[in-house]
Amino acid sequence: MTTATRILVHQGTFAVIGTEGDITGSRGAAPDGLFLRDARHLSRWQLTAGGRRLAVLTGDDQRIVLVPPGTRDQPPVYTVLREQAVGAGVLVERVTLLNNLPRTARADLTLTVDADFADQFELRSDQRRYPKPGAERESVDAADGVTFHYRRGADWSSSTTVTADPAPDTIAPADGAPPGAARTLTWRLSLPAHGSYELTLAVRAFPAHGPAPAGVRDAHGIAGPGALLARQRQAEGDFVDAAPHPEQLTRWPELARTARQGLLDLAGLQVPATGVDGESVQVPGAGTPWFLTLFGRDSLLTSLFALPYRPGTAAAALTALAAAQGTGYEQSRLEQPGRIPHELRYGELAHFHQVPYGRYYGSVDATPLFLVLLHSYTEATGDTALARRLESHARAAVEWMFRDGGLDRGGWLVYTSDEAAGGLANQNWKDSAGAICFADGTQATGAIAVAEAQGYAYDALRRTARLAAEVWRDKTLAHRLDTAAASMRQRFPQEFWLAEADFPALALDGEQRRVDALGSDAGHLLWSGILDQGRAERVARRLLQPDFFSGWGVRTLAAGQDPYHPLSYHRGGIWPHDNAVIALGMARHGLVAEARTVATGLLDAARHYDWRLPEVIAGYGRDRYPEPVPYPHACSPQAWAAATPLALLTALGDRPQG
Repeated sequence: MTTATRILVHQGTFAVIGTEGDITGSRGAAPDGLFLRDARHLSRWQLTAGGRRLAVLTGDDQRIVLVPPGTRDQPPVYTVLREQAVGAGVLVERVTLLNNLPRTARADLTLTVDADFADQFELRSDQRRYPKPGAERESVDAADGVTFHYRRGADWSSSTTVTADPAPDTIAPADGAPPGAARTLTWRLSLPAHGSYELTLAVRAFPAHGPAPAGVRDAHGIAGPGALLARQRQAEGDFVDAAPHPEQLTRWPELARTARQGLLDLAGLQVPATGVDGESVQVPGAGTPWFLTLFGRDSLLTSLFALPYRPGTAAAALTALAAAQGTGYEQSRLEQPGRIPHELRYGELAHFHQVPYGRYYGSVDATPLFLVLLHSYTEATGDTALARRLESHARAAVEWMFRDGGLDRGGWLVYTSDEAAGGLANQNWKDSAGAICFADGTQATGAIAVAEAQGYAYDALRRTARLAAEVWRDKTLAHRLDTAAASMRQRFPQEFWLAEADFPALALDGEQRRVDALGSDAGHLLWSGILDQGRAERVARRLLQPDFFSGWGVRTLAAGQDPYHPLSYHRGGIWPHDNAVIALGMARHGLVAEARTVATGLLDAARHYDWRLPEVIAGYGRDRYPEPVPYPHACSPQAWAAATPLALLTALGDRPQG
C-alpha cells in the first residue's frame, strides 16, 4: 500500500514529507513538517525549478528522482535527485542536478522555507484553537541561509536554522508571506555539458528547554544525508542484528520478515529519556506522527513484547518511567503518589498548561503494567539488580493500586473521566470518548472498572509477590499481595461475567452495572491469567467467530452491535498489539492453533503494508475486501505494532534456534 507522504524518524526527531520531497505546512489528520519535542520546526520546504513544480519519476524513503516539465519531443533538460535524512534535531538534504544535454544548460532553483513552530496539539483536526499572548516570530537572513525564531513570554524560545552549501544567490521574502515568515532561497546555476551540480542543505531545530541538535558538519562542510544515514544504519544494524536476529527466531518466513521490519522500526522510534538516577537512556517512543515520546502503557507493552529478544528496552523503559512516577497529588494532571505516567510532553501548550499532558497521569493500567514488566524482566534475565534498584518505586506503585487505584475501596482498579478538564474520557488503552460503552452505544460513566485492567492488576499483584518473597525478602508483603490477587481471581467471574453471552463484560460502570458491549479486551484476560481454563477457552474461541475475527485480526468490538463501526478507532478497528496480547493469552492456555490463526491474519495483513504493521486497520472483513482496508489516521511506524511480531514469536513458541 502506498501513501502520499513519507516518514523519516530517528532519535526523537521525525519528518513527514511528501513523495516529491516537499513540506507544505498542512494541518488536520495528516500534518507534514519536521518535528522535535512536540513542535513543528519546519512547516515549508518546497523546491521548484524555473518557477515550476518538479514531477516525481521514482523514489523511496531516502532518494527521489524528479524532472521539470517536458514532452516526448522536448524531454527535460536536467534531472533532479533529492536525498533526505533526519537525525537528532536535524534534517539534511542533498540536491543533485544532472544535465541531460551535450551542452551547457541553465537552471534556476528556488527553495521556499518556513517554520511556524506549531504545537502538535494545535495541528490536530479537532478544530481547537489556543491563544498565544505575546508570541513573536522573526526571520534573520545570513549569507548561507536563514534562521527563524519564535518567542513567547520570558522562558519560551525556540529556533530553526537553514543553511546551504553552496550559499544561495539571493534570499527574499516568499510571495505573500508576512514579516518573519517564509523565505525563498534561489540559486542561478550553469550546468556543464552532461555534468552535474550538487547542493547540500541542513535544517537544525533548537527546541525550547531541549538539547541542541547533533552536529551535521564535517571537515568538508555540511555532512550530507549519506553520512547521516550511514551512522543511522550502523546503529539500527547493531539493534536489529544483535543475537538473536529474526532469521534465527522462526522458520516462518513471513513472520521473520515482519519481525525484522519491526526491529528496524523500534530502532528508529527510540527517544532519549532520563532514568531514575539521572542517567540518559533510550526508550521506545509510542509512534509517529502524534506520539513520539515516552508513554507509560505503550512503552511498557512494547518492552514486554520485545523482552525475550531485546531486554535492554525493558530496562530503559522501567527506569525512565520510575523517574517520572508520581510523588504527590496534582489534580490538573491526575498525579498521585506511586502512579506511573500516561505520557510526557515537551511542547509549548503543555509548558503553558493549555493542555494537561506535560506530565499526565491519566492511565489506569500503566502502573500495574510497570510491575508486570519489572518482574518479567527479572524472570527473563535473571538480573535482580534492577528490581532492587526500583524496589521503592515498585512498592509505591503497589500502594497506588490499593489506595488511589481503588482496590482497597471496591476491590477493582477504577477511573473517572477527565474529559471535562481537557484530559482523557477513558484511561485504559481504549481511551477515546465513547469507547467503553454498553451494547446500545451508551458510554459508561462514574467510577469505571474496565475488565482488562483487572487482569493486569491481578498479574501485577501475583508477580510483585514473587519479587517481594525472592528479591526483597519481605514475606509479609508477598502474602498480602498473593491474598489480594486470589480474591480478584475468585470475584472476577462473579461480577464481570455476562451469563447470556458467556463472555466477560467490557467493564463495570459507577453503579456496578455490567457494561455489556462485547469487546476484544476479553482476550487480555487470557494473557493475565485471571480466568480459569474453561472460561479462557470459551473466550478464545468466541474471539475467532466471524463477528470478532475479520480474517486480518480480532476487531476491538464485535460487528453487529449498535456501536460497532469499521472505521472507529476503538469500536471496530483492528489493532495489531491488541491481537498480539490475545495471541499470547491463547498460547498461555495451550490454544496454539487459535494463536496461529490470529498470527496468520496479522502476517497476511503485514504483507500488504510492506511488512510494517500499522497502529490500526479498519474492521472490514476479509470475506468482502481482499486487502486490509487502511484506517485513515493510523500511526506508522508505531512501537507496539512494530513489536507485535516479536510477541507472535513468543506466542507460537518459535524460540532462537541452535
